[in-house]
Amino acid sequence: MTTTAARPASIGAPGYSETMPCEPESARRARLLISAALNTWGIGNLVDTAMLVVSELVGNSAQHTPCRLLRVTISRPAPNRVKIAVTDKSRTVPDMASPADDAEEGRGLFLVDVLSVRWGYDRHRWGKTVWSELEVPTC
Repeated sequence: MTTTAARPASIGAPGYSETMPCEPESARRARLLISAALNTWGIGNLVDTAMLVVSELVGNSAQHTPCRLLRVTISRPAPNRVKIAVTDKSRTVPDMASPADDAEEGRGLFLVDVLSVRWGYDRHRWGKTVWSELEVPTC
């Protein structure tokens, strides 16, 4: 599969969104989008946390849904908040598992929960959006 250069679309004041294949490899592209947006907004100190969150959300969509495409969105709903969202056409909602101590998988939403101020999902007639809000640190 050939990958084209990322072409994020502005979604308003301020925000960016990009549609990409629903596959694990899209996590890299999602991280680039998140990093570019945060650095543009002058809050690069959130990059590491936000990239981990978006990697988990994209990974969950790629692993647990049969969708062909997903959409990654980053926005600033308030000056002190950043919202990261992944939308796909599956109506299956996320379930935060309680993996065994020695399990190698199943901790993604637990990480999102720990790193986020809040997270959740919105059901749509045609699918869902899973989102996470991060606190913007004060200078």
